[in-house]
Amino acid sequence: MEIGGTHMMRKGTGTIYRIVVRSELSDTYAVAFEGMKMETKDGDTSLTGEVIDQPHLYGILQRINGLGLQLLSVQALEDVRPGPKESEG
Repeated sequence: MEIGGTHMMRKGTGTIYRIVVRSELSDTYAVAFEGMKMETKDGDTSLTGEVIDQPHLYGILQRINGLGLQLLSVQALEDVRPGPKESEG
């Protein structure tokens, strides 16, 4: 029995975000943004991944600020919500 629902390990409960920062980040930044896919292009880096809730999003944004990176954009791409799977055929 979980107390207070603290053991929620369901995947697919957040929203996929793309966060773009100025500068091409090296792989050493991957630890700071664990769970996010990093893609560099034309001097910018896109971080794409699931964000569970608003505090999680603000934590990522604070990390970007703490590293002295310039934030270019934050975009919610799609909700990841568990639901019944449609049968194919």
